[in-house]
Amino acid sequence: MTTSTGPGKARRNPLLGAAVLKALLRRRRGDDLAKTKALYDGILRDLGLTDEQVERYLIEHGDEVEETIRGHGRRGS
Repeated sequence: MTTSTGPGKARRNPLLGAAVLKALLRRRRGDDLAKTKALYDGILRDLGLTDEQVERYLIEHGDEVEETIRGHGRRGS
């Protein structure tokens, strides 16, 4: 279900956002990993999502997640 937040704007999918974040965090290394894990857990809590839901979404929509990551840098062009 897509809800409109204004003319031409679809409401963002919180599962997609969380999946993008998790995919990006998987690429991180080093000391910041614990900090980013805590951030991720807090975001999940705020969105009312579980890591299992995000993992399932990544499995089912991995191509969409990667496309979103690649397209992020092109915003505003």
